[in-house]
Amino acid sequence: MTKDIPGTIYIKPPLHIKLDKKEGSGVKKESTQGTLTWWQMSFIGIGCIIGTGFFLGSSIAISKAGPPVIIVYLAAGIGTYIVFRCLAALTAAHPEKGSFRTYAKQAFGSWAGFSNGWVYWSCEMLIMGSQLTALAIFAQFWFPKLPLWVFALVFALLGLLVIWLGVRKVEQMENMFGIIKISAILMFIIIAALALTGVIDRSGGTADAAGVFHNFFEKGWTGFWVALLYAFYAFGGIEVMGLMAGELKDPKDAPKSGTLMLIVLTVVYMAAFYFVVTLTSIEKITTDESPFLTALTGYSLPLVPHIFNAVLIIAGFSTMAASLYAVTTMIMALSEEGDAPALFIQKEEGKVSKPAFILTILVVVLSIILAVLLPDRLFEYVTTAAGLMLLYNWAFILLSYRKLMGKGFRDGLFVWTGLLFLGLAVSGTLMDSMTRIGFFVSLAFLAVIALATWIKLKKAPESGA
Repeated sequence: MTKDIPGTIYIKPPLHIKLDKKEGSGVKKESTQGTLTWWQMSFIGIGCIIGTGFFLGSSIAISKAGPPVIIVYLAAGIGTYIVFRCLAALTAAHPEKGSFRTYAKQAFGSWAGFSNGWVYWSCEMLIMGSQLTALAIFAQFWFPKLPLWVFALVFALLGLLVIWLGVRKVEQMENMFGIIKISAILMFIIIAALALTGVIDRSGGTADAAGVFHNFFEKGWTGFWVALLYAFYAFGGIEVMGLMAGELKDPKDAPKSGTLMLIVLTVVYMAAFYFVVTLTSIEKITTDESPFLTALTGYSLPLVPHIFNAVLIIAGFSTMAASLYAVTTMIMALSEEGDAPALFIQKEEGKVSKPAFILTILVVVLSIILAVLLPDRLFEYVTTAAGLMLLYNWAFILLSYRKLMGKGFRDGLFVWTGLLFLGLAVSGTLMDSMTRIGFFVSLAFLAVIALATWIKLKKAPESGA
């Protein structure tokens, strides 16, 4: 028997192909109406997606792939679109608090919901330390004498405060930050275009718009393959839109809210990276600095580094807050369906439960400690593993859609194409020594979660209801 929770719609497996059937489906509709329009959700999506994965993590993709990084991000954009469309279709037909985790449970049973939720919770918490460290590094640009842990602590406290104030504050913040971040990218593209055309004088060296296509695949297909994971990572955040879809005035607007957003983001990403590889040599791109700052260092624009550094902090903080929201929401959803201790259940609508908030604080503190103490290279392994685990969640979204809604040939082709893109990104990590270790770390996390899932099923086997 499935537990009914106010404001949530449950369907007992097996789920009918048409989830939006209004009569004779056995669906109990107790939905509450949200307040967001589809275009507001689009800005929230931009706020959730554009972060340190794009402004800083993209340096790894550029250094691995070279100029073909432009095509890498196109491929990642297509793959992300497929995943989002499947999640949006499920959300529009059947809004759920637990989003993709609940869909996995309905499609494959309690083991899938349990493992899917804990994989996502774990990967977001792993990412947390990376985001806090990046924020601290950005802040040291202005205050180099202060230690990293001080900035990490300050940003963590601010993020936790936003989450404690409730979902409305997350929506308002991501809406505003989304506009700031997309404006910053457009500003970079305009400045780069002016530099490329000679309107802005360059103090040293020359930009070569045509040269970027000479020896385009100089680093070979292997670099292209490895870079795909980091390109997908720059689109990470679409699953948060699924978690917040219940806040839409009309959940059926979920597909519309993400489609235009992903098209615009993919085009803007490709344009931005074209200018990066045009204005600077690939050898100068490192993880010590945003590739966008590196591309503009040869120009007499004294305020640009400070402006972009401020944007980097905004980007990192908003994605950190989105992750905090996701993990806190997920632990409450897991608790509501018996996949986590009952003490984490949400008691007050629009507010996080105190035990869930305290757990998030404890893990954030652990993330800060790990971010400060672990060697840089080892921490990259853990971050890579977190990105891989995010893709594992995306794979579950595709498979859940296939099981619950996508019964036709076209839907099947759509799903398997998305799985192919994700499979290429995951397998590409085996082509590089650094990412290869991250791959095996991700397998270790999956093994632990699989063991926990097996123990849970042994203690409380499915009744077959």
